Amino acid sequence: MAYHTPVLLAESVDALHIRRGGVYIDATFGGGGHAREILKRLEASGGGHLYAFDHDSDAAANIPQSSLFTFVQSNFRWLANWMRYYKINRIDGLIADLGVSAHHFDDPARGFSLRFDSSLDMRMNRAATRTAADIIREDSEEELANIFYHYGELRNARQLAAKIVLARGLKPIATTGALLDVVNPLLPPARRKKEQAKIFQALRIEVNGELTALKQMLEAAISLLCPGGRMAIITYHSLEDRIVKNVFRNAVSSNSSSNSTSTSNAANGSLNEGDTNYDVIFGTRRASLIVATKIITPSPEEQSRNPRSRSAKLRVAEKI
Repeated sequence: MAYHTPVLLAESVDALHIRRGGVYIDATFGGGGHAREILKRLEASGGGHLYAFDHDSDAAANIPQSSLFTFVQSNFRWLANWMRYYKINRIDGLIADLGVSAHHFDDPARGFSLRFDSSLDMRMNRAATRTAADIIREDSEEELANIFYHYGELRNARQLAAKIVLARGLKPIATTGALLDVVNPLLPPARRKKEQAKIFQALRIEVNGELTALKQMLEAAISLLCPGGRMAIITYHSLEDRIVKNVFRNAVSSNSSSNSTSTSNAANGSLNEGDTNYDVIFGTRRASLIVATKIITPSPEEQSRNPRSRSAKLRVAEKI
């Protein structure tokens, strides 16, 4: 079985406008589908380099043999640190295919899927110490309710949390099946699968700190992109898509909250001359990105061929 089928492969790599000699980042290496396409285009153009991130040790088995490639076994939240380590201060593009790979869903031992009764793990990085079972066992009722409400967008988050706390007092909840046995009576039969998926999504996001990591990666990428450099980000659910949209929007529009401060600083001659985000005359923050394309979604053919692509959205922005 394939590790993962890359989603919007041609569309996302096309969006990067691969340059000869360019430096690129694949922030979510996984099965290496997007990375191999980028490498193919770099080789055809005459060179460049691709840095690929993945904090799951399983992904290392997919590393391509290429002098133009460097694999970084790390969470993409540390993007800025690693680029400093490699003495890279400008990149020409970054791609990220967010969400969970088919590999994770199809491996019963990882605990990501509703299809298997397995341990409540859900760690992307198996060297991490805290699992979903730890959260279910240790977190307070209020903490669990917040996780389900904010990361699963579940309306009955408080009832779910209360039921879990009551049930864990009687016997441990250590497997996916045990968790579903506890929550199923609170889920409407007509929407049970979707509600179960939201519960698992919420726990997975909490275990892996996904949303905080995403914000950190996007901010680092914007800072690293050279003029004309592009970001292509594929999202799968509303929470991560909202973060990408808002980060792009904030970088596209001038930062009004900083205008009064920057104007005052400009009048006092205290603006950093090396900060090209500021207009020295008017003291306002310049936009640093433009939205390069409309939202791109998989074609009907791709959705039919790869049902997991159905919720995918590709957003592309360019540094100015």
